[in-house]
Amino acid sequence: MRRELTALTTALPSLDWLEITDRKAGAIKLTPLDPVPEPRNLRKLKRACVARWGTVPLIEMLKEAALRTGALRALTGVGTRGSLPEDVLIERLLLIAYAYGTNSGLRTVAAGDHAHSEDKLRYTARRYFTPAGLKAAGVEIANATFAARQAWIWGESTTTVASDSSHFSAFDRNIFTEWHARYGGRGVLVYWHVEEGTMAIHSQVLNCSASEVAAMIEGVMRHGTSMNVEGNYVDSHGQSEIGFAITSLLGFKLLPRIKQINRVKLYGPDPDSKERYPLLLPAMTRPIRWELIEQNYDMLVKYATAIRVGTATTEAILRRFTRNASHPVYQAMLELGRAQKTIFVARYLRDRDLQREINSGLNIVEGWHDVNDTILFGKSGELANNRRDQQELAVLSLHLLQAALIYINTLMLQDILAEPEWAGILTDEDKRGVNPLFTSNMTPYGEVTVNMTSRLDLSDPTPPEPDLDALAA
Repeated sequence: MRRELTALTTALPSLDWLEITDRKAGAIKLTPLDPVPEPRNLRKLKRACVARWGTVPLIEMLKEAALRTGALRALTGVGTRGSLPEDVLIERLLLIAYAYGTNSGLRTVAAGDHAHSEDKLRYTARRYFTPAGLKAAGVEIANATFAARQAWIWGESTTTVASDSSHFSAFDRNIFTEWHARYGGRGVLVYWHVEEGTMAIHSQVLNCSASEVAAMIEGVMRHGTSMNVEGNYVDSHGQSEIGFAITSLLGFKLLPRIKQINRVKLYGPDPDSKERYPLLLPAMTRPIRWELIEQNYDMLVKYATAIRVGTATTEAILRRFTRNASHPVYQAMLELGRAQKTIFVARYLRDRDLQREINSGLNIVEGWHDVNDTILFGKSGELANNRRDQQELAVLSLHLLQAALIYINTLMLQDILAEPEWAGILTDEDKRGVNPLFTSNMTPYGEVTVNMTSRLDLSDPTPPEPDLDALAA
């Protein structure tokens, strides 16, 4: 805290985007970021994908991703008797995932050009289509994407994710339908964790009244992919003083974009902080009560460990604290969070690159929401079933479809950029903006067909294994 507050005090006179003065609207005045130059060649790159592979049906992208990664093998049967041939099972699972993920329904998909009736699809869905299996399939595609990425295009592996919620409408003819006060509609919340390469590593269905802070922490702890998450970009609804405390105890950074940052207060590390940092005085408040943290530190670690190992959920812990706000451990956690938030805000205000990094990360998850609207086209995007298990299957199937889209687009872009005519074309702005989250080369509509013999002409992203005998010779 001393280091960051001193750095902010030293830099403040030279920061033309920041003012800290006494004003009624809040002591902090932060100038918005200037727009970055627009990439010029990304549209040309996307048109090259369409020219080479055409407009690919979404179910074909899912099929190609499933065959390359073996993701659908994670969907195992819940019964102990009987089994379907693997080729038949894979076809049915592709159709079911497409039906759930696009919200078009099994009856509509069963009318396509294939040999699987609606009854057969429903039977397979009951036996093989489970939330645990879908989550594992999504993890397989995410890990395959991370392994396939070539560093000369995408850079080194990322360690940060952006998380945000999106509201999905649901039919209101059910007593369990909830109304969301902020979004102004009935339905459920889906909380996404999307890494910088636009791959979602975790999704979860929430009640409209659920805490986004708890959802953010649970996603980082339970994503299950090979990614090592060290930081999480969130908007104002995904951060709180409690959130700063828990994330620091769990070992990753909370990186929020705070909407009303003009009213944020900076806490002092010492009783004489206001005299030590005179330029920050209009935004400063009382010092941190370190004795509370010291007295309850063992309990803070115990609660964080319970979240880490899964013996308690973040939502349950927060609910317990909010029922008794005077609990000493809760007060200690608030003090720890205030200290961590002060450290972050002091760095955020003086570091323009950090502001742009967080803004860019949140733009990625907003782009993910837009593609959700494109894929979930059936029934005007309304979830037709108010059973929570069916809603979870629909959201996880949507996650799987979009993960397959990202995986295939990643391979397509790598094949295009490996061609000699693309050498030196991309500018620095193009390289900053290139990402596989686009749908101009994909269509989710049309007649549903499954042809397991046709494949997309994509190169193998993994290098061949070395010939050990030849090396030995």
